[in-house]
Amino acid sequence: MNKVWLNIVGIGEDGLDGLRSSTKLILESAEILIGGERHHKLTSELNVERIYWPKPFDLMYEKIKSYRGKNVVILVTGDPLWFSVGVKIGSLFDSTELTYHPHISAFQNAAVRMNWPLEDVETITVHGRPLERIIPFFQPNQKLLVLTSDSETPKQIAELLTSKSFGNSKLTVFSSMGGEDERLFSGKAKNWNESVPSFNTLAIECVSSIKASFQTRLPGLPDHIFQSDGTMTKQEVRAITVAKLKPVRNALLWDVGCGCGTVAIEWMRAAPNSRAIGIDSRLDRCELTSINALNLGVPDLRVIQGNVPSALHELDPPDAIFIGGGFTKETFELCWAELKSMGRLVVNAVTLESEALLLNLYKNYGGELTKISINRVESIGNSAVWKPFKPITQWSLEKK
Repeated sequence: MNKVWLNIVGIGEDGLDGLRSSTKLILESAEILIGGERHHKLTSELNVERIYWPKPFDLMYEKIKSYRGKNVVILVTGDPLWFSVGVKIGSLFDSTELTYHPHISAFQNAAVRMNWPLEDVETITVHGRPLERIIPFFQPNQKLLVLTSDSETPKQIAELLTSKSFGNSKLTVFSSMGGEDERLFSGKAKNWNESVPSFNTLAIECVSSIKASFQTRLPGLPDHIFQSDGTMTKQEVRAITVAKLKPVRNALLWDVGCGCGTVAIEWMRAAPNSRAIGIDSRLDRCELTSINALNLGVPDLRVIQGNVPSALHELDPPDAIFIGGGFTKETFELCWAELKSMGRLVVNAVTLESEALLLNLYKNYGGELTKISINRVESIGNSAVWKPFKPITQWSLEKK
């Protein structure tokens, strides 16, 4: 068994006084102490070799490995395993080499001050990440706790809330929680003009305007909120498609022939930390996909312009695949070969030629076949009629 040589310690604004006695002993016996400038100030009374986070930050990982065998302590803020660098560091070493020592997290501190049960709150980080990731959580009466990047983040989020008809939302910013310099700032998003310290945590009580529409994270977003050239998987079909793809946390989707990206976007909104790669041969549609992804809160969606199946080579193996365009036998066979065990594959066919190929593959591979017909009401003068959409033949199967 490997000896524990690496301790990842969470610390708060109360410094060493806020740590358990056993954790203090670990810091006092450390040969090397790694952390940010703030962490070193909080532990300035310790006589130890100090290493500061470098820029770029990723350079630190190899440096940590070079200290193997020494007593090393890494200081992080709050809980090392909750939106913290401790997660990445832990993935680099055998679990027998390191130990975590958690402190009360910023989320817990802020929730207590807001009198919010954490079970009723969405906890999000935009620290070093695109702000737009918060958009799917803008819903009436939703409570959000957000780890920010700097002093400008609350203002930027206030502007984002206002642009999405949530300008009446109440913002509360906490800084230096638990320390002597703790401060609080509050106000409505639409009127936000506070200057706050760079190290802060944001609480949001979402309030929408009376006339505003809002979207949940469940699949089936209205067609009109996507920018499109008219070629897209319609709302009702999309809801069925995403349900068959079964989005789950950390899973990867290939959206083959992504069009304007509707399925990939709905997949990423539906499950935390899920990923998607959209592939399309047309540059204009790839651009639409990127625009829609940003507007709907999944800016990390990766978009590749290229022809299938050649564009599919050397991509990370997917947990699910949707083929909405470019469906050929060759494309299917490559997708099926790359799909992980227990992966899901869904094909939507519109043309008779695609349907014929799909039926032939179904005979060999099994799965489920469904014919989807959608009709919507359309007004003609003073009357209403049913407007039919092109029927979709859907084939779905799971890889054992």
